[in-house]
Amino acid sequence: MADQARSTPAAITGGPNAGVVAHRAMITVSAIGATLLQSLDQTIANVAMPYMQGSFSASFDEITWVLTSYIVAAAIMTAPVGWVAARFGRKPLYIGCIFGFTIASMLCGAAQSLAQIVIFRLVQGMFSAALVPLSQATLLDIYPHERRGFAMAIWGMGVMIGPIMGPTLGGFLTEHYNWRWVFYINLPFGLLAAAGLSLFLPNGREPSGGRFDWLGFAVLSTGIGALQLMLDRGQDLDWFSSREIMTEAILSGLGFYLFIVHLFSARQPLLRPSLFRDINFLSGLILMFAVGTLLVSSLALMTPWLQVMSNYPVETAGLIMAPRGLGNFTSIMISGRLATRVDPRYLVATGLVLLCSSFYIMTKWTPDVSQRELVLTIILQGAGLGLVFMPLQILAFATLAPALRTEAASLFALLRNIGAAIGVSVTSTVLARNTQSLHEVIGASATPFNRTLSAIDAYNPLTRHGAALLDQIVSQQAEIIAYMDDYVLLICTTLPSILLLLLMRKPSHGTAVEAEPVE
Repeated sequence: MADQARSTPAAITGGPNAGVVAHRAMITVSAIGATLLQSLDQTIANVAMPYMQGSFSASFDEITWVLTSYIVAAAIMTAPVGWVAARFGRKPLYIGCIFGFTIASMLCGAAQSLAQIVIFRLVQGMFSAALVPLSQATLLDIYPHERRGFAMAIWGMGVMIGPIMGPTLGGFLTEHYNWRWVFYINLPFGLLAAAGLSLFLPNGREPSGGRFDWLGFAVLSTGIGALQLMLDRGQDLDWFSSREIMTEAILSGLGFYLFIVHLFSARQPLLRPSLFRDINFLSGLILMFAVGTLLVSSLALMTPWLQVMSNYPVETAGLIMAPRGLGNFTSIMISGRLATRVDPRYLVATGLVLLCSSFYIMTKWTPDVSQRELVLTIILQGAGLGLVFMPLQILAFATLAPALRTEAASLFALLRNIGAAIGVSVTSTVLARNTQSLHEVIGASATPFNRTLSAIDAYNPLTRHGAALLDQIVSQQAEIIAYMDDYVLLICTTLPSILLLLLMRKPSHGTAVEAEPVE
C-alpha cells in the first residue's frame, strides 16, 4: 500500500499539488453531473407514476416498484464499489457506470410492461450505485485540503437537490411530452458527463488486486433484497398469511443474522467491526437511516395527493413541489457556514423539528388546501432536510478514525438508500391498507337505513347514481384520513431520532470534515 501511495500523482490523492490540478472546473462539473444523474432518478419518476400506472394497468402498490427497485439495487451494489474501483481502476469504473446507467435509462423509457420497467430500473440502480461515492472521491482528490469543505458543500447539494428537482422536471416532461421522457432526458447529460470525465479526469493509480468478502456481500444482499420483496408484495398477498411473504421474511432475517455473525467472525469482513464502536458514527448511521425513510417517501406521498386528491395538472404539481429545493438549498448553505460556529447537534435537532412540523401541518390537509400553504409547508420541509444532512455528517465523522472513513462513507450511502426503499414501501402499504379499512368503516353508515342520505335524492343509496356518488365521497374521505395516518407515521419515525443526539459528542474545534476517497 505504501508503494502504491508513493506512485500515485499528488493531484489525484489530494496532496500538496492538488491546488494546481488541470481542468478542475470541468472535472467538477462532470462529477456533479454524474451525482445529479443518480440522485435525480430516485424521484424524477414520481410525478409520472400515475401515467405509468395507466400505461401498464398496474395498482398503486405495484407501480411503486418502479421507485423501490431502483433504490434497493443501488443500496445492494454500494458495498462493492471500493473493491471494484481498486480492482479495475476508478476512471474506467466511473465512465462505465455512467454509460451503463444511460443505456438502462433508454431501456426504461422503451419498456412495454411493468415487469420490463422494473427489471430495467434494477439495472439502472446497479450502475448508479458507484456514481455518488466516486463523485465524492473525485472532488476530494482534485481539491486541496483547505478547500475540501467547499467541495463537499457542492457535492452535498448535488446529492440533496437531485431528489427535490426530480418531481418538477418530471412534471414538465410528462405534461409536454410523455412519461417516457423522464428516462430519455438522461441521454444527453449522461453522454456529456462521460465525455467530460473521459477527457479531463486523470487516470489515477494503477488497478490492484485484493480480496473481496463475497460471502458477506452475498448474505447482506440476500437480506436487503428479501426484505424489499416482502415489503413490496406484502399488501397484495395479505402479508404473513402468504407462504411467499413468510419465506421472504425468513430469508431476510437469516441474511442479516448471517451478515452480523460473519462481520464479527471473519478475518477480512466486508465492513470492519470497529466502525460500530464509535458512538457518534453509530448514532449518525441510525439517524441517516431515519432521514432516508423520509427523503423519498414524503415525495412519493405528495405527488399522488396533488394530482389525484387536489386535481392539479402534472406540470403544476411539479412546480408546487419545486420550492422544497429552494428551502433545502438555502438551509444547506446556512448550515455549512454555521457548522463550525454552532454545535452541529443543535442544527440537526432544529432540522428534525422543522421536518416534524411540516408533517404535522400536512396531517390537517384537505383536497382544497391553498397553494400558499402547500408551498410554505414544502419550503419548511426542504429547510429541515438541509439542516439535518450536512451537520449530521460532521457529527458522524467527527470522532471516527481516518482509516475507517472510506467504509463509513459507503455505509452511510447504503443506509440512506435502504431507508429510502423501506420508507417508500411502508408508507405506500400503510396508505393502501388504511384506505381500504377506513372505506369499510365510513361506508358502514352509507346505507338505505340512513334517513339523512335517503332524504337527499343525489345521495340516495337506493339509486345507482346516489350509490356511485356516495362511494366516491367515502373513498375520498378514507384516503384523506389514510394520508394523515402516513404523516403521523413519519412524525413517529423522525421525532424519537432527536434522542440519539444526546449520545453524540460535539466535534472538537477545527475538526476537518471529509470522507476518505474510495479506492
